[in-house]
Amino acid sequence: MSKSVLRGLRAAALTGTLVLGSHLGSPSALAAENPIKLGVLEDQSGDFAAATIGKVHAIQLAADEINKAGGIMGRPIELVPYDTQSDNTRYQEFMRRVLQRDKVDVVFAGFSSASREAYRPIVDQFNGFAFYNNQYEGGVCDGHMIVTGAVPEQQFSTLIPYMMEKYGKNVYTLAADYNFGQISAEWVRKIVKENGGKMAGEEFIPLGVSQFSQSIQNIQKAKPDFVVTLLVGTAQASYYEQAASANVNLPMASSVNVGQGYEHKRFKPPSLKDMYVTTNYIEEIDSPKSKEFYAKFKAKFPSEPYVNQEAENSYLAVYLYKQMVERAKSTKREDIRKVIAMGDVCMDAPEGKVCIDPKSQHMSHTIYLAKVGADHSISFPKTWEDIKPYWLGEAGCDLTKKDPMAQYTPSNPPPKP
Repeated sequence: MSKSVLRGLRAAALTGTLVLGSHLGSPSALAAENPIKLGVLEDQSGDFAAATIGKVHAIQLAADEINKAGGIMGRPIELVPYDTQSDNTRYQEFMRRVLQRDKVDVVFAGFSSASREAYRPIVDQFNGFAFYNNQYEGGVCDGHMIVTGAVPEQQFSTLIPYMMEKYGKNVYTLAADYNFGQISAEWVRKIVKENGGKMAGEEFIPLGVSQFSQSIQNIQKAKPDFVVTLLVGTAQASYYEQAASANVNLPMASSVNVGQGYEHKRFKPPSLKDMYVTTNYIEEIDSPKSKEFYAKFKAKFPSEPYVNQEAENSYLAVYLYKQMVERAKSTKREDIRKVIAMGDVCMDAPEGKVCIDPKSQHMSHTIYLAKVGADHSISFPKTWEDIKPYWLGEAGCDLTKKDPMAQYTPSNPPPKP
């Protein structure tokens, strides 16, 4: 995509100008039909943009493909985008706008968990329907939301035991200081304890911090076997090169790095050497479905620096929404939820087969263990297929029976009936 087109897209996103007709080329035969409006509230600028611009492009790619094939029930998808600029107040402002003024049928929204929790009460208030297409800390039990990203019971239940067996049971966590990092760190503590390990230390770093000399000293003093890094955004990613310069030289484990911010591409080797990441998709996955998706993506957006897990989550989310609307013969949330309750909303995605869990409205995934080499090449020591988002349902979230519109954690589970 040229810089001028990208600037045009961002300008359109700021104002809510429809992108689909001019940039995505919907067939003229569909133009007379009543469109299905899909709101897109994503960070096309600001601290999170490196990880999120691919989500916008993936939604465009899927919408373009669907429209060229006849739309959804003969109706074209019309995108209503806003650039939320990595700003939670803009999420609230634009969510009210798309639901009240633009009257969208569904919203794809949010990168950080703080942004999701800023807009989620508004979606609930106006009986909206939102997709959150991000890896996150888990626990949201809300019938107004579908989550296509992976959650801790899928990523940490695979990653942490692997790391403890390979490197040792003394673990240090370095996490972003907001709900994502705090709740993810709780999951790390839980799984480390269950596997007979101990926490050598734990630190929470405010978003926007880019200097890590004290944290590096703390890690070197604690002498852990490996470090779990749950760092978010451009500023916090500075840790990796600083740690390499200080010769920390410890294996790292993450549920969020590489798969989102492609740090292995952005930073000089060997700053991410021996980082292990559990992800449901990255562009290096060498399967036929992955290669087909990557080729289509790069053909449409040749300057895209990396096709990350959030891009894949967003792409498949559009197709899942299409499937549910067509099966429900309706865009109404209540009708779509009846389809979800059947338990067979699945598709063959670029990562592999995925299905929506009817109890939690989260998604099963293929989980890939990606290892970053000294030259920042990627290898895959292990793959786990069909890992379900089991915790919420087992803990008591069942959206087929009750909708609490709440977020839970291992230390604050759903109340017993």
